[in-house]
Amino acid sequence: MRLVVIGGMGAGLSAAARARRVDSALEVVVLEGGDTISFGACGLPFYIEGRIASLDELSIYTPDYFRRERNIEVRTRARVQQIRHSSRELLLAGGERLGYDRLVIATGARPNKTVLGSTPPPNAFTLNSIEDGRRLKDFLENSRPRRAAVIGASYIGLEAADALRTRGLAVTVYEASGHVLGREEPELTTTVRDELRRAGIELLLNTPVARVNDVDCDLLVAAAGLLPNVEEAAQAGVQVGATGAIAVGDNMETSIAGIFAVGDCAEARHIVTGRPAYFPLGTTANRMGRVAGACAAGARERFAGIAGTAIVKLCGLDIGVTGLSLAQAAKEGFHPVSSRVKALDKPKYFQGQPTTIELVADRQTRRLLGGSVLGHEGVLGRIDVIAASITSRLRVEEFEQLDLAYTPPLAPALDPLLVAAHQLLKLLD
Repeated sequence: MRLVVIGGMGAGLSAAARARRVDSALEVVVLEGGDTISFGACGLPFYIEGRIASLDELSIYTPDYFRRERNIEVRTRARVQQIRHSSRELLLAGGERLGYDRLVIATGARPNKTVLGSTPPPNAFTLNSIEDGRRLKDFLENSRPRRAAVIGASYIGLEAADALRTRGLAVTVYEASGHVLGREEPELTTTVRDELRRAGIELLLNTPVARVNDVDCDLLVAAAGLLPNVEEAAQAGVQVGATGAIAVGDNMETSIAGIFAVGDCAEARHIVTGRPAYFPLGTTANRMGRVAGACAAGARERFAGIAGTAIVKLCGLDIGVTGLSLAQAAKEGFHPVSSRVKALDKPKYFQGQPTTIELVADRQTRRLLGGSVLGHEGVLGRIDVIAASITSRLRVEEFEQLDLAYTPPLAPALDPLLVAAHQLLKLLD
């Protein structure tokens, strides 16, 4: 039996590797339209900043590695033009036809380039591929721009803004909505805006940009979100969900039996709302890939879903979010209550710094729905605790009783998470 995977990045390669482990006799072929596989696009802002010296450092594996170590055939510059499921074959650019028994679609997503128009000017960029990173770095070094505009206060947008600021550019971020990071959380947005302002980055909210020429800058980065690559799948009859990404079941199978979809082209079930959601994140992509690969090889596994957990470091401030904000929870039909506290991340005598915690719970069920953590140390661990608690469907009473670690150099005796939980219980009672 032959399994073909379309897409040689994290989700697709995870699916291929997992399928190989489940069935050592399975023929596994990965088709990647570009020149490179296993590329960590999340590292691009840090390459632009200069913290990563070479783009080669962002490519983890090579096709030769998969052939030699995993017995998986990986073909680059193999672009799929059409999926013909009735005959179980793919039509590749150049006319080649490749048959399959099972198929995993991991075609990823592309930047929203609406603001760039049909013919982008030479000083306008996206930040999603190796070529994007190379072009932007070359422009910075050869043209020496002084003023930069970033369209979109997304994760990649704000990281790009920070990187450009570090390189000495005056940076303005234009965001069409009234919030940042896709998170309807006013206090978080205010904190981020103030932190950016202290670093010299101007954030303009409720300021949509329709065209490149609408802003005065020497360099522009379009970071207004991603669009899932679903065209070939849709033409083959695969159902596309309400989010615009491919609809899948818990086993990552699409509406057509034998075809699976994973990563940035696919929806995922949100564990709080129970409804499909679209969160194009590397962690989600790899987890999806493992489940799809196992199921495509004959095993029975399920993808538990996502909470939308993410973290970003901006100008020295760490920002972690998971689950739903208060506004998002209300829109989803919950009866949410939130607490927001500021407490030291370590004892004062160990130079503890303020950490801001917001927790959201449902008044009726008292179940934890979401949270955010902002601070300078310990943010990653604390947002992961909230994410794990949401996944475990803990009530606030149970969350407050978590046995969290304490030692003065790392954490206070009463962790800020427990302070926030105690405050939330008061509001619930």
